Amino acid sequence: MTLPSLRLKANADRRLRAGHLWVYSNEVDVAATPLNALQAGDQAILEAAGGKPLGIVGVSPNNLICARLLSRDLKHPLDKSLLVHRLNVALSLRERLFDQPCYRLVYGDSDFLPGLVVDRFFDVLVVQLASPTMERHRDDVLAALVQVVKPTGVLWKNDSSARDAEGLERYVELAYGEVPEWVPLEENGVRFEAPVMQGQKTGWFYDHRMNRARLAPYVQGKRVLDLFSYIGGWGVQAAAFGASEVFCVDASGFALDGVERNAALNGLAERMTCVEGDVFEALKELKAADERFDVVIADPPAFIKRKKDLKNGEAAYRRLNEQAMRLLNKDGMLVSASCSMHLPEDDLQNILLSSARHLDRNCQLIERGAQGPDHPVHPAIPETRYIKSLLCRVLPG
Repeated sequence: MTLPSLRLKANADRRLRAGHLWVYSNEVDVAATPLNALQAGDQAILEAAGGKPLGIVGVSPNNLICARLLSRDLKHPLDKSLLVHRLNVALSLRERLFDQPCYRLVYGDSDFLPGLVVDRFFDVLVVQLASPTMERHRDDVLAALVQVVKPTGVLWKNDSSARDAEGLERYVELAYGEVPEWVPLEENGVRFEAPVMQGQKTGWFYDHRMNRARLAPYVQGKRVLDLFSYIGGWGVQAAAFGASEVFCVDASGFALDGVERNAALNGLAERMTCVEGDVFEALKELKAADERFDVVIADPPAFIKRKKDLKNGEAAYRRLNEQAMRLLNKDGMLVSASCSMHLPEDDLQNILLSSARHLDRNCQLIERGAQGPDHPVHPAIPETRYIKSLLCRVLPG
């Protein structure tokens, strides 16, 4: 295979030599190698300013991140062989960690497969392709997954907004075998079914697995409120860990049907109450009804999707956590989570402190949590570390 070149400006190779995988459009010597000479999805040989090869990249010429490093070895472009190798490396980590085959199998850049996410639900795989290079090689991706994992079904879940920026169409499509509307999974010994075709993202969020496991010591015999519950990842596990009563609040009736489905699956239906509606309005109504809880879980969708959303997003996190604290009993626990990559953990901690002080309460930080090990962090790419989970004890002032 003869590949075109993509040459960097002087000194623009330092970050890549230090381990990073991304190339920004303003780092490219467009006089020597015009970006507009390349097509989205092409592979190219990345060169330092002096012409020394640095590796093979997948190209997105119209984006700020115009290329991502696929391989530092020029003998190994992205093809089925490289995919099989990288998948085996990714699989070996997950098999070491989990006793059931339910996990994120591939986490993009962190597994050295930029633009590819794969979640595994026993023998079913749900795949997201977020780059034009992966989209172009989707037949190789499928062949490699079938060879390495031997699934009974593979679903393309390519309906995320990330594809819009790459000029890729959105679609959800059966790729291989059979995939039911709801697929089984197990997390922390609790059984679930996830709506992989109609649900959010791949249908399930494995990233909080370890944080949900840490609920167990805090919810035994307690009354729990799960905000933005989706299909019950936190709430159903709280009930399974011994909570006396769990309220799940979500704006989606479809999601709450999933809560009821998963509660029944574990024989916990009698302990679950579902509240459909806007979470902030529901918080006001619960307060007006003088409801109180021993544990409140606040795990909202990303309030800060872009840097320019930072100010409004921080205000939303402050409002959410303050209203959640108002519903706690005197010696209550608050799990405050964020999946906003642009919100540093220290800022979330400061939001909790200021919320507590505004209510004339004291706050003890008991535990810190992050994404699970099936979402490894690439040490050169801070964007791969996005999950924060702070468990706090809120006491009278």
